[in-house]
Order: sequence, then C-alpha cells, then structure tokens
Amino acid sequence: MSLFPKLFPAMIDAVDAVIKQNSESVTELDQAIGDGDHVTNLQRGIKALKAKEGEISALDWADALQSIGMVSMSAIGGASGSLYGTLFIAMSKAAKGQELSVSTFAEAFAQGVEAVKRRGKADAGEKTMLDVYIPVADYLKQAEVNSTPWTEILEQVCDTANQGMEATRDMLATKGRASFLGERTRGHIDAGAKTAELMICAIATVLAK
Repeated sequence: MSLFPKLFPAMIDAVDAVIKQNSESVTELDQAIGDGDHVTNLQRGIKALKAKEGEISALDWADALQSIGMVSMSAIGGASGSLYGTLFIAMSKAAKGQELSVSTFAEAFAQGVEAVKRRGKADAGEKTMLDVYIPVADYLKQAEVNSTPWTEILEQVCDTANQGMEATRDMLATKGRASFLGERTRGHIDAGAKTAELMICAIATVLAK
C-alpha cells in the first residue's frame, strides 16, 4: 500500500476506462431520476486528474489525497465535485503524518465518508453514493479489526460496493433533484452509487495486480 501515489496513473487510467465503458448506461440511469450530466461532470474531473497524474504520483499519500480533492472540487463542479472534493480532502487531513497501512487507510476513508455525510446532509438509505461508501467504510474498519488479508479485502470491497449500489434500486430518493420525483425513483439504481461502485472496483483491480 505504500506505493499508492506511484500507482495513481494506473488507477486513474482504470477509472477513466470503466466510466467510458459504462457512460451510456449510467447516463440513462441519471436521466431517469437525475440531471443527466453526472458522467459528463465526472469525466471532466478525471481528465483534470490525468493531466496532473505525474505531479500527484510524486507526492506522499496524504498530499496526493489533498491534491486529488482540490482538483476534483474545481474540475468536476456541481454537487459531485463538492462531495468528492470533501471526501479526499478529509481523507488527507486524517492521513497527515501517518504511515500508509490497512489501519490508517481505513480510518482516513471513514473520516472522508463522515465528512461527505456532513457536507451532503445525507446518510445511508437515501439513494446516493453514500449507500456505497458507508458500507465500504464499515467493511474496511471491520477488516482491519479482523486482520483480513489484503487480497481478500480487495475482493470483498468490490462485493460490498456492488451490494450497496444494488440496494439503491428499491430506495426512495430524498436528496437532490430525484427527491422531487417521489415514488417514481423506486426501481432505478442511483447513478452516483453506480459510478462509485465502478470506480472502487476498478481501483481494487489495479491494487490486486
């Protein structure tokens, strides 16, 4: 895990590829109950991060997270930019001065997710990307307590993200534009939860290799 910043170019390439591969299906999800611009906004942020991948990969993990957060906030824009910026910047603060390990990453990720909950005034069960990030954060903390092997963590993180994403299908949206559609939001997977799952699994695949 100490190679995290050095692996950033491979991770952002994997994220870029998986979002491109799923752009049409995710946009359809977003058009059903959202603004329809989620993928466009994310891809703008990914492009900005790819432009800085050399700079970011030369940093320690805390500073790399800070840089990712700042770029995400300015380049993605909208609600997603604010939330992803908040996630990474809060993770960076928790990571400062810490050696990278399963334990310190789990704590940093948990702090990042808590910051997103506060910023978005949202929690689990409200049909947002938090329905992926909260169970993943909980799993990472439990995996650290149980001293779960790293290879198993990467596999289970993806499974946990997938389960969280699928759970949004039957939820009632209470945040954002989707909240105005009421019961019509049931039966649709949340686009933000879907891209969160795609990105987590893409990164886990890179780390597993």
